[in-house]
Amino acid sequence: MRIGLSLPQYGPLCRAADVASFAREAEAMGYGSFWVGDRILTPVEPSDIYPGFTPEHPYPPEFTAFLDPLVVLSAAATVTTTARLGTSTLNAPWHSPLLLGRTLTSLDQLSGGRLDVGLGIGWMRDEYSSTNTSWERRGALLDEMLDALTAMWTSDPVEHDGVTWRIPPSRLDLRPAQRPHPPVLLGGTGPAALRRVGRRAAGWLAVPVPTAVLGPMWDTIRAAADDAGRDPDTIRRELRINPPAGTELVDVARQVADARTAGMDGAFVDLHYLAEDPAHALDLASQLWKLLEDS
Repeated sequence: MRIGLSLPQYGPLCRAADVASFAREAEAMGYGSFWVGDRILTPVEPSDIYPGFTPEHPYPPEFTAFLDPLVVLSAAATVTTTARLGTSTLNAPWHSPLLLGRTLTSLDQLSGGRLDVGLGIGWMRDEYSSTNTSWERRGALLDEMLDALTAMWTSDPVEHDGVTWRIPPSRLDLRPAQRPHPPVLLGGTGPAALRRVGRRAAGWLAVPVPTAVLGPMWDTIRAAADDAGRDPDTIRRELRINPPAGTELVDVARQVADARTAGMDGAFVDLHYLAEDPAHALDLASQLWKLLEDS
């Protein structure tokens, strides 16, 4: 199982100048993947509350400072050589497929073909209204984004004529290093999202849930893959581990071990709630790696 880390991106780890050194040193330790998330604003009176929080404290305070995910991955790409670079997740409906496709393709080239494109639809309506994006159509927008990106990566000439976006027949010689294109992984836990993973994705971006819940979710994905004529065994599972403040590293190591036992293809740890700054996060990453080696 590939083990990775979230790159320093938000809260006290929101220091752009430290991203490259963190990625370089963590790869030298043995970490095999690096990940970023997508957050654009933290309203004073938000439309929605982050899962597990309250109206008085609607989201983690770390969310108020957030580096651009693809800039962070680009910095990491220039100083690493083997680690996979992934997004967990980019909120696809906010973006134009033509512009996003150009950036993702450029990043896949920059990294030498190490990009994993993780897409989702987010959870806060305010971010949709702020980007002039339809909250009600978010699932349909994600599907159309997938159609447009696939056309950009695999067609010549490129053409897309959808409900929201149109790309006229065009020559587009910029192609990703990975052929036919970078793996597309999808997040989500609802029935529609899980079925979309089975129909369309190279992998599922999972979150920690009880095994009794995780199993039926995976069954839904596999059934949708079967219905679409796909081999369910080709679908990857990447688990994000978000230890809250105060969690002991030995408990984080146990979660990684549980992910391996559950058959995950990869697991990555987000240290933003445990670390005081990027240097501290790197020290924690070193301690965690030693625990994993000893387990």
